Amino acid sequence: MIFLEESKTSENNTVVQKSYSGKLILGIIVAVGIAAFFGGYTFATETTESKQVVMQEPSEILGNAQPPQAATQGPSQLPKVISSDDDPVRGNPDAEFTIVEFSDFQCPFCAKFHSETLPLLMENYIDNGKVNLVFRDFPIESIHPNAVPASHAAECADDQGKFWEMHDIIFENQRNWQNVEVLESVDLFKKYAIQIGVDGDEFDSCMSSAKHIDEIKKDLQDGQDYGVTGTPGFFVGNEEVGFTKIIGAQPFSSFQRVMESLEE
Repeated sequence: MIFLEESKTSENNTVVQKSYSGKLILGIIVAVGIAAFFGGYTFATETTESKQVVMQEPSEILGNAQPPQAATQGPSQLPKVISSDDDPVRGNPDAEFTIVEFSDFQCPFCAKFHSETLPLLMENYIDNGKVNLVFRDFPIESIHPNAVPASHAAECADDQGKFWEMHDIIFENQRNWQNVEVLESVDLFKKYAIQIGVDGDEFDSCMSSAKHIDEIKKDLQDGQDYGVTGTPGFFVGNEEVGFTKIIGAQPFSSFQRVMESLEE
């Protein structure tokens, strides 16, 4: 399979010291070994028709840059409830509407959403309490070998109440870690964790235990059950009005149109 993402080397030429203990390295090997199991999943083609499917820019589908498609509308066959599980929530937990995001930290289109669309969603919907955002992991390990360690690092930061800080710094530095070896990426994740105020020893212990792998695996399975075939994928709505699926690194206007339709 040919992945069409442009490869870029890290702009940071600093040699990262391999300072991890044998236990931590073993833990990461275990994590990556389990992640390889994810690569064995069969990603179904899109068969579920949503109330509104929007794709104006490429999304990451099985490692291929998919060409833009026109928006389509049809009867919703999505599950009435799109579970937030116990995943991190940004904004008011009791907001009227929820955006459930399935995302891959190494996906460039996910980083594009983070840098371009999320700030406008924060300003217009999340900060005023109307909408909350739930982040669920959907690492496509077969093309993104550092995606599972990145998800696990964010979960370990969450143990210390720092998920969103870690989420942000991982996306902001994606170009620095996306193409390095797994152990080097883990060293960088520890560096980021310390920068945001996470206790390094506790973070090391969490990473070495691979304690959150089952949680990441559950997110991936739930996403597949809901018809997610690429990243980023979003479900917007609530149990009362149902959910609308949005696919790809959409501009703010796409979310705005969906919100306006839900409020009618």
